[in-house]
Amino acid sequence: MAAAATLSASDAEKLSQLKSAVSGLSQISENEKNGFINLVSRYLSGEAQHVEWSKIQTPTDEIVVPYDSLAPVPKDPAGTKSLLDKLVVLKLNGGLGTTMGCTGPKSVMEVRNGLTFLDLIVIQIENLNSKYGCNVPLLLMNSFNSHDDTLKIVEKYANSNIEIHTFNQSQYPRLVVEDFTPLPCKGQTGKDGWYPPGHGDVFPSLMNSGKLDAMLSQGKEYVFIANSDNLGAIVDLKILNHLMTNKNEYCMEVTPKTLADVKGGTLISYEGKVQLLEIAQVPDEHVNEFKSIEKFKIFNTNNLWVNLKAIKRLVEAEALKMEIIPNPKEVDGIKVLQLETAAGAAIKFFDNAIGINVPRSRFLPVKATSDLLLVQSDLYTLEDGFVIRNKARTNPSNPSIELGPEFKKVGNFLSRFKSIPSIIELDSLKVSGDVWFGAGITLKGKVTIAAKPGVKLEIPDGVVLENKEINGPEDL
Repeated sequence: MAAAATLSASDAEKLSQLKSAVSGLSQISENEKNGFINLVSRYLSGEAQHVEWSKIQTPTDEIVVPYDSLAPVPKDPAGTKSLLDKLVVLKLNGGLGTTMGCTGPKSVMEVRNGLTFLDLIVIQIENLNSKYGCNVPLLLMNSFNSHDDTLKIVEKYANSNIEIHTFNQSQYPRLVVEDFTPLPCKGQTGKDGWYPPGHGDVFPSLMNSGKLDAMLSQGKEYVFIANSDNLGAIVDLKILNHLMTNKNEYCMEVTPKTLADVKGGTLISYEGKVQLLEIAQVPDEHVNEFKSIEKFKIFNTNNLWVNLKAIKRLVEAEALKMEIIPNPKEVDGIKVLQLETAAGAAIKFFDNAIGINVPRSRFLPVKATSDLLLVQSDLYTLEDGFVIRNKARTNPSNPSIELGPEFKKVGNFLSRFKSIPSIIELDSLKVSGDVWFGAGITLKGKVTIAAKPGVKLEIPDGVVLENKEINGPEDL
């Protein structure tokens, strides 16, 4: 193990004790044990890259390519088919819907018209495959938390014209901070002893699962990786065509920052390479500068396009040493550490890596019920599994929506709206307290609804609220 050389004597001792403890964990594979020990070893050797602020440069249009400058896709269907036949779509499916009060994988939450994230993804790829006669497979990377449920759910697509593969990302033991031992060795036998180490793990897991070789043997060349809850992450032929033509091994889709995205990672040029700069890597005195929309104008959507052969080459060489994100947690009062990595940080290891500055429509994540309100409203329509923005809205940015804790869980959110209001002309909505919405309501401009503590506030059917502040029935 290369990194061990830079360890202090006490850290080397820690690591060797950890190694022998981990070797006795029968629940995980040798690959997982090695991957974990390598990660901890890198963490201990403190190779956290500190960014020298003065060396940061804004990437040029050669490195972050404007979407509008991409060449149009050849119009002939045969050309399109041969492009698509080199593509694999991979959705990161390890997340659970817990923050939104759902059980099971988040991708099986209903988004619109009774269809789940996964339904929409399958419909989109089915349409591609039947339209062009191609075979774009769908890969789902699950975590041990979402695996069993996903297998059951995927059965319902057995008769579709799409090949669906599932595989698991690694399962690593949580580290007890106090004595640096694996939590499962402390009698924590259940799922709480383990964690999935972030989506940077997609590359080794693709390889270890055998899926990477399977795809290469089918003649596939690129994988399009995206979060399963990003409704905007649809297959884009212009991007694929550009990468094939220019032999880019890696492409990160970025999009202009709004005030809602100030924490998102951004692309920079650094010592002649393109790399991801995350807020955690920014020295304290520069955090405000990092958050400004003037200097760092773009952020990472986590829509990534990566060459499969390049993944194989780099995983085999153990070259993907992404920044480690330490994530401290507490399990039953025990302080533990999860070491994680992010897929976007791998950009600097690939040859000819670029960003593409894409329209905001390619970034439509559903992280909270406020996002669900947007997606279920008349602001969007559903066509062939694609969620498409209503042309009737002229403002390019979406309304800002803040819902109080009463709306946090999907079940509560749905019961508090008899129907989703019309929000095509809404600028902002802020709701707090015990508020209930009737059917056929229209919201325009800036609307604030705040129920007084302990008072139920019902908004009647059919009302139009424009630039209003409502604190009780008398304001209606």
